[in-house]
Amino acid sequence: MKNVLILLLLLFLSSCNTSKKKSDHVVNENEQITAKDILGNPEYLAMSYGGYRHPDHSIEPTNDELKEDMKLLHALGIRIIRTYKVHKPQAENLLKAISELKQNDPSFEMYVMLGAWIDCKNAWTDKEPIHNIESEANKPQMEKVVKLANQYPDIVKVIAVGNEAMVKWATSYYVEPWIILKWVNYLQDLKKEGKLPMSLWITSSDNFASWGGGGEEYHTEDLNTLINAVDFISMHTYPMHDTHYNPDFWLNPEGLEGKSEREIIDISMLRSKKYAISQYENVKKYMESIGADKPIHIGETGWASFSSDHFSPEGSRACDEYKQALYYKHMRDWTNEAGMSCFYFEGFDEPWKGGDDPGNSEKHFGLFTVDGKAKYALWDEVDKGLFDGLTRNDNPITKTYNGEKDALMKEVQVPPTLKEWSVNQHE
Repeated sequence: MKNVLILLLLLFLSSCNTSKKKSDHVVNENEQITAKDILGNPEYLAMSYGGYRHPDHSIEPTNDELKEDMKLLHALGIRIIRTYKVHKPQAENLLKAISELKQNDPSFEMYVMLGAWIDCKNAWTDKEPIHNIESEANKPQMEKVVKLANQYPDIVKVIAVGNEAMVKWATSYYVEPWIILKWVNYLQDLKKEGKLPMSLWITSSDNFASWGGGGEEYHTEDLNTLINAVDFISMHTYPMHDTHYNPDFWLNPEGLEGKSEREIIDISMLRSKKYAISQYENVKKYMESIGADKPIHIGETGWASFSSDHFSPEGSRACDEYKQALYYKHMRDWTNEAGMSCFYFEGFDEPWKGGDDPGNSEKHFGLFTVDGKAKYALWDEVDKGLFDGLTRNDNPITKTYNGEKDALMKEVQVPPTLKEWSVNQHE
């Protein structure tokens, strides 16, 4: 009997010594990792992803290119990505690429929040948009996400109905909340009927204002019903954009007297973090005011590293790699501590966005450049060797600015004073 007890104790100690973190373990086919397990878990960091590498949006990323990107994100600790494009090959090809990576390496984990784009009638045409009638293209999008979620249940853990589809500044395509609600209910009903996994979470990914955190024009019964219908709220917050559109927090001189330029920049980025938190708190307050209790996660937030438009250099002077790095750290620190997921926007620069101007900020939100350079936010990760042996566009992962911080800092601008802003806006 004594020998049996000793043997059992040795087996127990051996199993303890060989255990791994949840994010590193081999996932077997019988395990059911769900959105509930993933969202808000700092071992499953989130990222927004688009894989298009060319100014010509018709050039689809190849299977090898998608795998390159997934390996880079995996090395960074990302375990769930948010992507759209179900009406184009990218989404389906991405799921196939992840599936093949998992088959080749059982320790590889990557899950997906799969989005369907939702538009109003006449969106993106020369006709007047009709915001209370939906586009005929919405139904095929929804049918495709259902098909893909059932085809890859081990990968697709969340479906998002629309992307900033309710916010009223999206004048060319926004829809009224009842249209989003219709499709959320459609998906929830499929779950009840056994036609989608019950553990699949359903949401809509939208601006904080659309979730009740903005003006009273958004506070409708349809929105209230929608909040109760989703499994969680996926809200967007972009302090960077509001350095131009709502710059009071960015230009406030309080507490900046006698500070060095670097201190002013650091204080301004802390304000940006607090600004994002305030938008989250406004959404939470509204949700609680209607008696709802749903998790809130950040579906999008980010900071461009370069801009020739409103955000630098003559405008709000918001965009450079130093500020981007600070914002990335602030968002990770806040959301990890708060038990929230943050689908940071985004992994890689996408040159097809933002029109023909190569300096448009929409092209420069990535933490990696198109050719595989890690921006300042990831320099430490390069030094740690996280990307050793990995490539993008067949290039090894190196640092921007050749790793010379002094060269980087020469391009970092201090936010304008109120007087400078006023002059710039009237020129």
